[in-house]
Order: sequence, then structure tokens, then C-alpha cells
Amino acid sequence: MIVFRQTDPRYPFLWSGDDEQPPGRWHGEGEGPAHYFADSPAGAWAELLRHEEITELEDLATIRRAMWAVEISDEPTEHAALPAAVMLGDHESYERCQKHAREMRNRGVRRIIAPSAALKPGGAAGSIVANGRERTADPRDGRTIVSFGSPDGIVGWQVVEQGAPPASVLMHVRHFGRRSH
Repeated sequence: MIVFRQTDPRYPFLWSGDDEQPPGRWHGEGEGPAHYFADSPAGAWAELLRHEEITELEDLATIRRAMWAVEISDEPTEHAALPAAVMLGDHESYERCQKHAREMRNRGVRRIIAPSAALKPGGAAGSIVANGRERTADPRDGRTIVSFGSPDGIVGWQVVEQGAPPASVLMHVRHFGRRSH
């Protein structure tokens, strides 16, 4: 299966240990490594835009990230089973997602799949060519795939060394709501 991941180009595209990885939606402090992938490049870019709270088109030109196409094995993947509002929620929902993923890992699950929290519905559409013209493919919902444990056997191909997301992605991002500081 080919999945996508964007990263800071100064670092490897995967985590090798849990000592430095900050917690995320599906893993808590010290529960790594946890490797987050998107099923489309738009989903990988949307994660960056959401987490960096980038909402303005002008800001896209300032981004310099690496994009990777990553081959992961076809090992069993289990769907996360939480209400959509939790899986798609803001930071406040992370604790519940982490607990659910922890319970899944305790049952031996090494890979989970969940709806993309960063992409709005239909935001993972690709492109097709019909009658010699490029057009947007049928819309589909994005998914996040999280693989827990060692990165051994995961192969990545850097597609872009220092690039920015296409402008079209910005309108498909499910941005975090306003938070009080």
C-alpha cells in the first residue's frame, strides 16, 4: 500500500524511537514511535496546514516541506471505533483517541485507520485525464493510517525535497476551532 507523509526536510521521514516524538492524536507521551500517514497527498498537506494553523493562501508560499510516497506492508489494519466528533475533533479529543489507540495496541493491533481529522469530507479527490483534459476525480474522504512500532521494512521515496502544498488543498482543510489561551 502506498501512503503519503510530509516532513521537515532536515530530518528522517519516520521516527525511530519514542524518546523525542511529541504526542499526537493516536499516541501519548512515550508511546511511540507512531508513524502517521495519509492516503492522499492532500491529506498529508492538510495535516500540516491544520497543525500550523495556516489559513491564508499567501502563507503557502512560505512552506518548505518534503513529501514522501511510502510503501507500507499489507499487514492487518483495524478501524478506530470512536464517534466521528471525537476522531475529527480539536486537541480536546486527543486524550480519548490516545486511550482508544492504547487499548487497541494492548490487544495486539499494530496499525489503525481513521477518518482524516484534517480534511473536510470529499477533500481527498485526485485528478483524472478524460478526452485529453485533466479534471478532478470523484471526491472521496481522506483517511489517516497510523503504524505503531519500529519503522523496519517501511520504504519511502522522497517526491519533493522542499515544496509547498497546492493552493487547492487549503479550502479542504478542517481547521482547529478557536482556542482560548
